[in-house]
Formats: sequence, C-alpha cells, structure tokens
Amino acid sequence: MIADRFEAITRQYPRLRVAIVGDFCLDRYLEIDPARTETSIETSLPVYNVTKVRAQPGGAGTVLNNLSALGVSTLYPMGFAGEDGEGYELCRALAAQPGVRLDYFLQTSDRHTFTYCKPLVMELGKSPRELNRLDQKNWTPTPLALAGRLSAAVTSVANEVDALVLLGQVDEPETGVLTAGVLATLSTIARAKPARLILADNRHSLRGFPPVVLKMNAAELAALTGTQSYSAVTDIAAAAVGLARRNGRPVFVTLAERGIVGASPDGQAEHLPALTVRGEIDIVGAGDAVSANLTTALAAGATVREAMELANLAASIVVHQLGTTGSASVAQLRQLRFGDDPA
Repeated sequence: MIADRFEAITRQYPRLRVAIVGDFCLDRYLEIDPARTETSIETSLPVYNVTKVRAQPGGAGTVLNNLSALGVSTLYPMGFAGEDGEGYELCRALAAQPGVRLDYFLQTSDRHTFTYCKPLVMELGKSPRELNRLDQKNWTPTPLALAGRLSAAVTSVANEVDALVLLGQVDEPETGVLTAGVLATLSTIARAKPARLILADNRHSLRGFPPVVLKMNAAELAALTGTQSYSAVTDIAAAAVGLARRNGRPVFVTLAERGIVGASPDGQAEHLPALTVRGEIDIVGAGDAVSANLTTALAAGATVREAMELANLAASIVVHQLGTTGSASVAQLRQLRFGDDPA
C-alpha cells in the first residue's frame, strides 16, 4: 500500500460511526509484586499482594478500544452488564473512551457482568507473567425480555451508523448478547440494507449468523464448513471463496503466524503473510484488532487487500504489547508501515 492510499483511507476514520453488538466484559488486571509475598498464618499458603488494579473493556470492548484508538468519531456499544461492581467499572471504562455513547448499553439485575480477572506477576526486568485467570460468566439463558430490548436497540441504531461489528464471546449458546432472536433481527437488517457494512466474529462458530462479512480463524472455518481441519493455505482460500460466494460478502480467515486470507464474492482470494516478529509477543487481543481494522478500512472504501494490509499492521503492533489487551492507532500503523517519513 502506498502512502497516499493509506492516508486516503485513514483520513475517513474520524467521520465514521460504528456500533459494536456483542459480549462486553470487564478485563480486570491484578498486578502482583512477588517481592511482597507473605505466608498466611491461617492456611500456611502463599499470600500474593496486589499493588495495582487496572480495568478496561474486554471481549467486544476490545474491538471498541481499537476503534477508539483509530479515531472513529462515534461508537455505540450494544450489549449488557450487571447491576454490580464489575458493571459499574465496565460502564465507567467504556465511557472513558473517546467517542463512546452509552445510549444503547443496558444494565440489568438479571445478568452478572462478564469478567476476566487476570492476576499478573510483575517482576523487575521481566515480562508480566499471568497466573490462572478467574472468570465470572452467565450460565443461564439470556432472558427473552432483555434479548427483545437488544433487538429493538439494534433496529434503532442500524440507520445511524456506517458499520456494525458483531462479536460473540460466550461459551454457552444463548447466554450472551447474540441470541437467536438478536441474530434474526440482524439478518432482517442485513437483507433490507445490503449496503450496510456488518462484520461478524464469534468465539466458536459463525453457524446461524446472517449473510454478512465473516471473520474467523482456521479452526472456526473448519467448524463452519463441517471439515475436520484445514492446514494448507490453498484449501483455506478455496473454502473462504465458497463462503464469500454463498453470502455475497467478503470472508477473512486469520492464520496466526501465517497471516491472513481474504476472499471476495467474485471468487478472488489473497493471502498476506504476517509481519516479522520483533521481540517477545502476547497474542491476546490480536484478533479483535484485526476485526476493528477490517471494519474501519472497508467502511472507508478500502479494497479487501487494503483492509487486510491494515489489519496485519494492527495485529503486529498489538501482539508486541505485553501484559495488556492492546490496541493500535493510525499513527502507530503509519510508523510501522512507512517509518518516520510516509512519503
């Protein structure tokens, strides 16, 4: 991608309005100083002293963090949190991001706030070391009344935005935001407004999702197509082309260190290798950075290949951010692609 094209695409980002529909969670980091470890008098077990607590939006919130870092003007998080302490922290963290409007984000006593609690051992001169994560999830179906409120919100916001990102993060079906009822509403919107950009990513499978832009990894592609597994890039590209033709929308498949494959409805597929690793990496959040950058680039008029190039840059930046679920700004993308002088 030449510098002029990079600037033409990214210059559109501050004009974009994007809704993020999905499972928002709280990423709570507990920074532990091992030099302050004690022994419990009562249990004789080690006591880890937390010296710093930080919280940020996770799950669908990680996509939102990346969209905000890219300078998108207006962001609508669409999901729910509980009426609990974690919900208070999550709403405060969302509101702190530039451009965020909480008009369609719901708090309810019927749900716990989805929380990833991540203890990190912070030793001087060493990279953060994560201990066993402590998760808090919902294990019962999302109440129909709450799903109905979400469907109504999605219908309302569809005319106000340039793009929607769908992000499913839950393990148990029907326990999150993207229930069958909400997906049915999104399918109606996708068919009634074919020009509206909608990109979907789901933790396990995109089966049952409406005909929208699909983003997944190779394992999720295999689950969706009923294949045991894919290994060769050519086979992945062929399967992606089949999905793109069927849906009439692009399909993107992330391949970790092998890069990304993009397929268009016209039958074209391209593979871009990942950028060279420049040191120690932490892959958490890379997929969400890809989703955010694919969405903004496509909404700004980028081709499938151009969107992949920008997503590749973002993923490379994020994986080198240790001990956090990172994000990448346009300035960082520009620096990595062109250095100090984009000309």
